[in-house]
Amino acid sequence: MTNFSTIYKLSLVAAVCFIKACSSSCPVMECWFVQEKVGRGGGLTAATSQEKSLLHIKTDAHSHSAGSQQAPSDINPDRVYFITDPAATLCHSSLNPPRGSVQKPQCEINPFLPQPSTLKWVAPLTDSANSPKYLQADWFSTSIQGLNKQLAISTITRATTATKEHNVILSVTSKTVSVQARLGEPVLLDCGFWADPSTPLSDLGFAVEWRYQFRGDGRLVLGYDGKTDRLSDTQEEGATLDYEGLHQKGNASLILQEAKVRHSGMYICTVYLPYVVAQVAMELEIVEPPSLSIHPSPLPLAVPGQILTVQCEASGFAPLSLELTWEFKGADGQLRPLGSGSASGHRQAWDGTYSQSTRLELDTSTMDLGRGGEVTCVAVHLGGTRRASMNLNVIGFSGPSIEDSMAMVGVALVLYGLIKFVSWTFCSSGSDKADQQDKKDK
Repeated sequence: MTNFSTIYKLSLVAAVCFIKACSSSCPVMECWFVQEKVGRGGGLTAATSQEKSLLHIKTDAHSHSAGSQQAPSDINPDRVYFITDPAATLCHSSLNPPRGSVQKPQCEINPFLPQPSTLKWVAPLTDSANSPKYLQADWFSTSIQGLNKQLAISTITRATTATKEHNVILSVTSKTVSVQARLGEPVLLDCGFWADPSTPLSDLGFAVEWRYQFRGDGRLVLGYDGKTDRLSDTQEEGATLDYEGLHQKGNASLILQEAKVRHSGMYICTVYLPYVVAQVAMELEIVEPPSLSIHPSPLPLAVPGQILTVQCEASGFAPLSLELTWEFKGADGQLRPLGSGSASGHRQAWDGTYSQSTRLELDTSTMDLGRGGEVTCVAVHLGGTRRASMNLNVIGFSGPSIEDSMAMVGVALVLYGLIKFVSWTFCSSGSDKADQQDKKDK
């Protein structure tokens, strides 16, 4: 029994280790190597060439040998690279789809030229204008986006000249490539970075910059100089960083304390080390569903042949796209569409949200509304579908309902009882007067 228990435990441990090994395995990624073509001048935009390449990711420089890897037939052996990533950032599951999967991570690799930072709001990260010998190497920048927008990565790698063994020097990542938030809620835009502690560049300080871009409009949201522990002079209200986590864990995430419509757009997190820079971009969309109201409220009673005008107001929504329609549910439970009515243009409020209205004419003589029912305004929006309903009552002499008949019977009984009471009262009064007169005559 003891031996069986020991074997069971060892098997369980082996299974767990196997699962962990499989889940943490680093991918072999197909990537496009993009660079400018040589020999084009004249001030025109430089033409680019792209070649299919292959990236073998590993966390240990000694885990496998470059010579033991065979390149696929459609890839130039010179475009096969071996990337050592001690932080295992490039080993994320979204970068390693199942074998045979049609969907693959998006990857682009470019030659990179190290140079001093040009930021004006931070202290120089380099004390000398002379480039150190460490920069005399082959440098690449790589941009990768995982499956289903789970992860965005930007890396700067370095290889000894004429070799294909690259080491990750700086990596910047984001797990919030696409974010939706409601108005007034706090928003976290994830950004983290890792710098190789063995590189001489990591001891010279760093800087983090968050910028906003939307339809050609760009602005600095927040900048932080990690070398002097100082913020940029320009800083958007309500935007902050976790400064302790920034220094201890490389957590450069941006926190917006209260989401507003003007926050919708693209955000770029850029991390600077001396001579190298990497950045990731993410999309933030503020989504607020509309509030609906129907006027007049309540709806007045309608008679056959009358045209009743009803208006639905949708307000406080973002983004702009909205579809307004009408529905009618009769007394029989049947639901039928009434169209979109006559819609107004959009109006923008002071807080950036929008409003729109639609007007519907209910013609009781042509729309077959029966004796009425429920009129509903439906708003279809990115933030969700909203409905507002009001009761419509049509009265008249065209085929009274059971309820009307019962009401008329009730009224008739009340009138009959009232008449009988009045008649009995007068009759009693007359007989009393006659008796009194007879007594006087006698």
